[in-house]
Amino acid sequence: MRVALYARVSTQRQVQADGVIQQLDRLQTHALAQGWTVAEDDIFRDDGHSGASLKRPGLERLRDRVALRALDRVLITAPDRLARHYVHQVLLLEEFTATGCQVEFLDRPMSQDPHDQLLLQIRGAVAEYERSLIAERMRRGRLRKLQAGLLLPWTKPPYGYRVDPQRPRDPAGVRRDEVEAVLVAEMFAWYAEADSSLFGLTRKLRRDGAAPPRAGGRWNVTTVRVILTNPVYTGQVYAGRIQSAPYRLRSREDWIAVAPVPPIVTQELFDRVQDKLARNRQFARRNNTAHPYLLRALVSCGVCGLACFGRCMPTGHRYYCCRGKLSAVSSCRDTPCSSRFIPAEQVETLVWEDLCQLLTQPEAIRQALGRAHGEHWLPQELQARRESLRRGQVSIQQQIERLTEAYLAGVVSLEEYRRRRRELEQREQALATQARQLEAQVDRQAEIERLGLSLDEFCQRVRAGLAQATWEQKRQLIEWLVTRVIVANGEVEIRYVIPTSTRGQADYFSQLRSDNRAALGPLERVAGRGDPLRENRAGLPRRPVHGSNHGLAQSHQGLTGPSDLGRGGPERSGASTPGLR
Repeated sequence: MRVALYARVSTQRQVQADGVIQQLDRLQTHALAQGWTVAEDDIFRDDGHSGASLKRPGLERLRDRVALRALDRVLITAPDRLARHYVHQVLLLEEFTATGCQVEFLDRPMSQDPHDQLLLQIRGAVAEYERSLIAERMRRGRLRKLQAGLLLPWTKPPYGYRVDPQRPRDPAGVRRDEVEAVLVAEMFAWYAEADSSLFGLTRKLRRDGAAPPRAGGRWNVTTVRVILTNPVYTGQVYAGRIQSAPYRLRSREDWIAVAPVPPIVTQELFDRVQDKLARNRQFARRNNTAHPYLLRALVSCGVCGLACFGRCMPTGHRYYCCRGKLSAVSSCRDTPCSSRFIPAEQVETLVWEDLCQLLTQPEAIRQALGRAHGEHWLPQELQARRESLRRGQVSIQQQIERLTEAYLAGVVSLEEYRRRRRELEQREQALATQARQLEAQVDRQAEIERLGLSLDEFCQRVRAGLAQATWEQKRQLIEWLVTRVIVANGEVEIRYVIPTSTRGQADYFSQLRSDNRAALGPLERVAGRGDPLRENRAGLPRRPVHGSNHGLAQSHQGLTGPSDLGRGGPERSGASTPGLR
């Protein structure tokens, strides 16, 4: 009998109080009472990890061992130590039992009896409710402390300040770091000058060798902007300034004034800097609409992974240029990117024609939808799987009956009877799990058919005006359906997100990854050299379609940009059927 132990506590305070050790002592005592030996490698623990998440190092190692069928039984003190969410509990229990590993809870041993299963569900729901209750109490308690000025809203002090190491969250222990405070004051003063900019200030800090906020890091524009927009430097700590999901800056009325701290700059200088930041934001490159770019904010470099921005040459030619070609201040890279400039007109034509082809041939979307939700099941294959599982379950029932008759006749001993019956019951549970998974896939196939009809209706509505679409209409449709265009070495990868409900079709581009659009998963179409059959990252074959009239590499320009002459001749291109990432 290969037995494993699992223990978990949520906070470091519980770790210091030996919460895990107490759980392991109980588990060891129970194992010894049963005559089981537990190896040191079979003890799994998670110190200070929440039960609301499945991403726990100890649990991950335990699941790996169970998947290898290296364990017969796992001992846990209570179900809420395994997981706080009932759905997670059911998932883990089914995963363990499918491999023949049983889970035993000391506080309330469970069996396959319906009453025990009902009690397990109730306890899982109570544990989930208890966690929500604890989280709400902690949120309200933290809010009251912030309003009373007894708790700092950050765990790491801003650049230019230090906290008392004995009381890191006490506002009374905040003090200035004189060296960093002088640098912060100079940053505000220098940026407030007439001809300064964030890029210029960042270059100056790097040129002067100033220590960045993070050890081993570097100064960049984002770091400088965060410092210049933080009102703590005026002598007042605020909480609730930023909303995390979706990320946005709350209005000043929603801020919570926590406590005063030693100021570094005056309120008048801080206000001047905010006014200048607001003015410069209006003239940022992203707000420049002098030259239209159909794929604005959608093109990424496939060589280094950075975003691409539009650049128009004096000759009138438009290109998408990788941000990695800029200075280290802008790209945060030590070496410039080696990618070539991307001709805007050619890649925009290629993306638009591929999008039109996708909408006029919705069968490709239906195929990708099927791959995204599971395998393609033929009716005869489905019936064969069902019949095979049914025969297996009947066979195991017959074996159990014959084993019982053999025991009653005195042919096998009690110990042998229990061992063989336990093995048969484990196999029966595994077949029942497979049967439930098969029925879930059947339901999913019905959902796929419904979504396929919705996709056909969407494509019919959209394709009618594709030929007469204006530039604004093309841009709107691309914002709807294209989530990213990745260009690398003459090959274009287009990732689509198709709406699967009317509510998803009404959402804005900023909500393109919501559930009703991401249910299909991003489609990938590749336009490039028309290379032979190859596999994508999901292991799905891509079939190149040759003969495209508007490839990325036209014979008169190719992929060659103004700074990349002589790097290769023109190349043919094509488009492939959708794959799945």
